[in-house]
Amino acid sequence: MTDRVFHGVQHGTVMNNRPSPYQITAFTYVARERSFSGAASVLSVTQSSITQHVANLEKRMGTQLFVRRRDGLEMTRAGSELFRITDRLATLDQLVTEKVNDYSALTDGHIRIIANAPRPAMPIISRYGELFPKVQIDFTLYNWTTAMGLIADRHVDIAIVTEPEESDALFTQELRRTTYMAHMPADHRLAGRKSLSLADLQTDTLILPEDGSLTQKVVRAKISEFGFEFPRIIKTTTFPMVKEAILHGLGLGILLENSLYPSEKLVAIPIKEMSEQYRDCIALSADKRELRLIQSFLNVAVDARAAHIF
Repeated sequence: MTDRVFHGVQHGTVMNNRPSPYQITAFTYVARERSFSGAASVLSVTQSSITQHVANLEKRMGTQLFVRRRDGLEMTRAGSELFRITDRLATLDQLVTEKVNDYSALTDGHIRIIANAPRPAMPIISRYGELFPKVQIDFTLYNWTTAMGLIADRHVDIAIVTEPEESDALFTQELRRTTYMAHMPADHRLAGRKSLSLADLQTDTLILPEDGSLTQKVVRAKISEFGFEFPRIIKTTTFPMVKEAILHGLGLGILLENSLYPSEKLVAIPIKEMSEQYRDCIALSADKRELRLIQSFLNVAVDARAAHIF
């Protein structure tokens, strides 16, 4: 359908106040891909047409929707607010297309996944890649707070996180339950213990993930609750960095059990004050649940859970 068709409709003044659907589509895919060239590739159009549609939309709105950074495009506040709406429209359009075409098999696509720990995410992604080798996967680790913000703002398709926020806008599916444990080198003086108290760890340097992580929030709350003092705390970024720090002798870490790939050089010991269980879940925008790509990933995750591969 062309813009001329829109302008030819009765009560054209009202219709003229509506942005072109091509402008909305171009903007949405630039926001998804963080790239004008990427959006053009996905939509099979020229980059110049994408650039022109977005420029016209910005002119219509009287505000900038993107700014260029060294690492790519970044949405402005106006862009982010608009994207939260237009991405829903694009998702609905995709659902309609899939229903009309009645896909018999999933051949290709692009799925954006984030997590706050390597496991259980990576075993699922590995299995998914084996079954659907033509699907492009983007995977990044983020702290809990950032991950929840990205999924809420629709910047990613799937988040695999511990204890996701409850929201009517989110669909969640539990993968497993796990507890926090003390991780240390296999030759550490406490490595042979069957269980530990936080008090036993006070003389060691404690390594925690960065601000915004659920782990840091939980551990600091427990330390405060029981009145312990840890004079030496090192904060690093993601769970893998905590593991590296432990292996390099920087200290001990408190992490969720089985959140890292097993290593003979590390042991994990239960902590008496931290016996609570936490849910590792898949979280995604509720309106994306029926998309064929999303359904295929959810099915693989369910099968992986049943096969105990994580």
